[in-house]
Amino acid sequence: MKILITGGAGFIGSHLAERLLEDGHQVSIIDNLSTGRLENIESIKENGNFHYTIGSVLNRQLMEKLLAGVDQVYHLAAAVGVKYIIENPLLSLKTNIVGTDNVLELANKHKAKVLITSTSEIYGKSENIPFCEGDDRLLGSTHISRWGYSCSKAIDEFMALAYFREKRLPVVIVRCFNTVGPRQTGQYGMVLPKFIKAALLDQPLVVYGSGKQTRCFADVSDVVDAFIKLMSTPQCQGEIFNVGTTESISIEDLAKKVREMCGSKSRIDYMSYEDAFEEGFEDMMNRMPSLDKIKEYIGYEPKYNLDAIIQRMIDYYEN
Repeated sequence: MKILITGGAGFIGSHLAERLLEDGHQVSIIDNLSTGRLENIESIKENGNFHYTIGSVLNRQLMEKLLAGVDQVYHLAAAVGVKYIIENPLLSLKTNIVGTDNVLELANKHKAKVLITSTSEIYGKSENIPFCEGDDRLLGSTHISRWGYSCSKAIDEFMALAYFREKRLPVVIVRCFNTVGPRQTGQYGMVLPKFIKAALLDQPLVVYGSGKQTRCFADVSDVVDAFIKLMSTPQCQGEIFNVGTTESISIEDLAKKVREMCGSKSRIDYMSYEDAFEEGFEDMMNRMPSLDKIKEYIGYEPKYNLDAIIQRMIDYYEN
């Protein structure tokens, strides 16, 4: 097939591009390099079935050209990382909403199947753990920047489902929960690469808040496998799926685990959310997906546990 990946030079997008090329597809990507990097696609740049474009999903004329003749679109281009979103609120909203509108409208015009990547931020401050795809959402004030990201991704989902219902555009929506792995950067607030890089240099590991907040970390290889299976399963069209793991750990314990696995002398420091981000910043204490639906539809079962994920990342950053 001919496949387009938006945000294809990003952490997840580059891994997805590699997998699709291995499967024999023709893969094109577009990335504006705001959070993606050319180094991420270095190993595939010379592949005859691969083509990359530096540009924005906000450029409608460019997107029209790239989508012509495409069979599938994996729409990963988005503002990512709490730090980036707080520092670039307006661009984040436009990228997520206008960019997705461009992708859906042009995919419908050219009859291409679409996967829309959404986020666990959709669930907001809900404490109804584990989160199920049909759950109600609980969000904070519009004065708090991070909730704009949650709302923008919810609008993406509403638009995708509207195209499915009104236009019969084949669409799959995935809500990712803390995807991690080689190539991920901590530059935009991603906690695990930040911890590992600091631990390898014996620098302090900075934990925000109390450190008691819990997260579930999924390996990028498992997430990419899920994306491809969801797109190749007709019953998944018009549906929303959580993608992640249910192996939960507090951020405080994650810092200790990383320090131990790195053989590091790093100390663990604590910083308030206000000092790290912005006044009034709110975080979720617990975040865990229900994986019942994705297991039912595609038999999803993560292959990597947290220790294996961390070791893979340590090996990558050491090299």
